Amino acid sequence: MTPDETDRALDEHPEAEAAFATPPATGEAARRRGPFAKGDRVQLTDPKGRKHTVLLEPGKQFHTHRGALAHDELIGQPEGIVVTSTGKTPYLALRPLLADFVLAMPRGAAVVYPKDAAMIVGYADVFPGARVLEAGVGSGALACSLLRAVGERGLLVSYERRADFAAVAQRNIEAFFGAPHPAHRLHVGDLAEAAETDMDRVVLDMLAPWEVLPTAAAALVPGGVLCAYVATATQLSRTCEALREHGAFAEPHAFETMLRDWHLDGLAVRPEHRMVGHTGFLVTARRLADGVTAPPRRRRPAKGAHGEAGADTPTADVSAVDGPAPDPAAVAVADAAPAPAVDQPGPGPSDGGGTPATAE
Repeated sequence: MTPDETDRALDEHPEAEAAFATPPATGEAARRRGPFAKGDRVQLTDPKGRKHTVLLEPGKQFHTHRGALAHDELIGQPEGIVVTSTGKTPYLALRPLLADFVLAMPRGAAVVYPKDAAMIVGYADVFPGARVLEAGVGSGALACSLLRAVGERGLLVSYERRADFAAVAQRNIEAFFGAPHPAHRLHVGDLAEAAETDMDRVVLDMLAPWEVLPTAAAALVPGGVLCAYVATATQLSRTCEALREHGAFAEPHAFETMLRDWHLDGLAVRPEHRMVGHTGFLVTARRLADGVTAPPRRRRPAKGAHGEAGADTPTADVSAVDGPAPDPAAVAVADAAPAPAVDQPGPGPSDGGGTPATAE
């Protein structure tokens, strides 16, 4: 319905105006809109860009070496204001973003950085209402992104082997969302012993993801996405080879993401000297239907990629490329033929250092 049609409908039926009204914000949206209130997290940024996060409580103060700032000066005020401490230092007050919260939250295990969490949500195609199985909850950073993506009507089932890590993750998740998330189920245990089925996505952030591929395959629906986050190139290689050997997944896709900020000050426009480079590799693969075998890859492997010549090396990749394979007999004859004579230049004048002198 176009805006003009909507206006005409409201003119003819004023009682229907409520049906076109914007519904009130609920859940996380309600907490992240409107004036600051008791219990809100507020990020205060000083003129040098240093950030401080405070939890608002009436009657309390935030203290720094640049003076104190009363929480009451923030409660009831709109987001985006500037408040001044007793030391005359101005602070910009905003609600922290998820990326800000993740980088500042207490940690049990290393966190998945926001740049990687964003790629996992995007490339694993985690959608509202999705059912996601996660292994290796760590400090809960990735779980926060996954929960926001699936929403309150989705489901995130997280497995963590260490009880201390699970406790830290639970506290961080509840701190960010303000309460236990209704779509989250956290188990202390090994994913290899899980019995979940009918899952849309499986996300693995663990040391040896290849060990739980049978469980992941059993949990995923046909067409579902498996996404593994690994730190080293050896883990990356082993994970991809295990996915190919398992047989229940299509060809894996591997990549990494690097993030570089830019310095912008008048005409001084350049990359920052420091950047967030390698943090980890991501591998994604689609679940095949039961009983289906993925077609062979149609690309020639690099020489020696699958071992020494004469080893038990698959030849499907070579035969599948465009064009006929060379005749071994013809190759042998060509190798035995003498090379054509080529005139070689004689030694020229030298500058005394072994390098031919350049004529001027």
